[in-house]
Amino acid sequence: MQNRFTTAIGVSIFMPLLLTISLTCPADVVSARLMTLELARDIAWNVIDACRKEGHQVSVVVTDRSGEPLVVMRDVFSNKFLTKLAHGKANAVVLSSASSGDMRRNRADIANELSSLTGVIVLPGGLPVQAAGSFIGAVGVSGAGTGEKDEACARKGLDAVQERLDFADY
Repeated sequence: MQNRFTTAIGVSIFMPLLLTISLTCPADVVSARLMTLELARDIAWNVIDACRKEGHQVSVVVTDRSGEPLVVMRDVFSNKFLTKLAHGKANAVVLSSASSGDMRRNRADIANELSSLTGVIVLPGGLPVQAAGSFIGAVGVSGAGTGEKDEACARKGLDAVQERLDFADY
């Protein structure tokens, strides 16, 4: 009998506390907008195509919002070093949610330190991929001769899918 009484008192004291804690805790599951492989592929292909039209052979890396590559493409005369640079530029975008060129200009005071982070290259040529205002990934380009040309190719690749990004169905 005493065991039931003790249990009843314990439940009556701790149950409201447990309910309060569970009601004030953040959700255990959150929603996230993620880029599809098909969209990443189309962005990369449009970048390659835009650069080819300008006479450049480039590497392109399209990452998800955490910096993991979804698509890696390099044109015939590009090389593994340009691919690593492209990935590093995309990672700089993931770090800041801004273009890698803007990050370099806006944070020139720590650009060298940021570039010392493993896998981050703070040079122009990386752009954010945004769908209906949400950051969903990044595109990094290298091999067009200058960072500004890399960024222009990246912009053209994104422009080719901009309508899909603007009207993404969630």
